[in-house]
Amino acid sequence: GFFGKLFLITAGASKGNYFFITIAALNLIVSLYYYLRVIRAMFMDKTEHPVEKIIINPSAKLGMVICAAGILLVGLLSWVYDYITGLT
Repeated sequence: GFFGKLFLITAGASKGNYFFITIAALNLIVSLYYYLRVIRAMFMDKTEHPVEKIIINPSAKLGMVICAAGILLVGLLSWVYDYITGLT
């Protein structure tokens, strides 16, 4: 994703490989155009057939909240993950 491209561009800049940086910037522009079109289609274009609301039972909602909290906890507070893996 983004950080992989950032690391590659930083490495290319530190070595003075400006041809590589130019190619990476062109690739970034093309991919940005593609992804922004997808986002525009998702949020700004009107749909012909509106999507029906999905009804989810409370136990499934609870499971999703627990999973999302775990992902955020590990992603934002990585020391918690290190502590948990150190317990075993």
